[in-house]
Amino acid sequence: MKLHQPAAQLYIPDGAPEVEALARTTHLAIGAHQDDLEIMAIDGILEAFGQPDKWFTGVVMTNGAGSPRAGVYGHYTDEEMRRVRALEQKKAAMIGEYSAQFLLDYPSSAVKDSARQEPVSDLIAILKAARPEIVYTHNPADKHDTHIGVALKTLAAIRSLPPEQRPRKLYGCEVWRDLDWMEDEDKVAFDVSRYENLQLALVTVFDSQISGGKRYDLATMGRRRANATYYASHATDAAELMDFAMDLTPLIEDDALDIGDFVARLLQRFTDDVLGRLASMR
Repeated sequence: MKLHQPAAQLYIPDGAPEVEALARTTHLAIGAHQDDLEIMAIDGILEAFGQPDKWFTGVVMTNGAGSPRAGVYGHYTDEEMRRVRALEQKKAAMIGEYSAQFLLDYPSSAVKDSARQEPVSDLIAILKAARPEIVYTHNPADKHDTHIGVALKTLAAIRSLPPEQRPRKLYGCEVWRDLDWMEDEDKVAFDVSRYENLQLALVTVFDSQISGGKRYDLATMGRRRANATYYASHATDAAELMDFAMDLTPLIEDDALDIGDFVARLLQRFTDDVLGRLASMR
């Protein structure tokens, strides 16, 4: 597959031929940075782990050059950080037994620029080769601009495909803003209680970030446990660990549906619930 960035990579942990590795994909995640997939798309990773008929493929859009760094990594140049972050992502792909891992190597500026269509073109090629049933990406209420850029480019790529080639489901997942605020009937609650040791291994492999002062390992596992406990106020916990997602499938079923209007309706339902409860108790 020809990708636009000269340093873009495709890593296949078990050494399968490229066509085979992509064609067997059932779950695909498209994230902005190295470690985003392991934070936001754990449902897909766990669904495929150890299953002969399900395979997870990851796509990381940016090159990691602008990653924060401290400690042993404090003196690393941007180019050295690119290599470190790519290696960490490959380690995660090996641990999680991914079918394939793409590192598209774009600068964040290219992902955030609506005029740059090369990232969309790369995603179209990947989607056509993999034909996943389920796609995970960032949710459009995230507070990280690069994440929003990835979500918009993912949507554009899927919408460019004919309906019969589109995934069955598209989920927008939590990273830089959780989705606890959504009404329970609106949010997708993934039970990710299994393989807790694998989940921890996947997030701790990104040592450049954890050593650099960002405890994504503790925060990610803590959020999943908090989601499970605080999901229902009047019932015992149905799961030990939970991830929330926004079901974006209507946006790939109806190309006329505006993503801003889609999110606005969810926000309005949250507003109505909060104000309604206050009014009923005054």
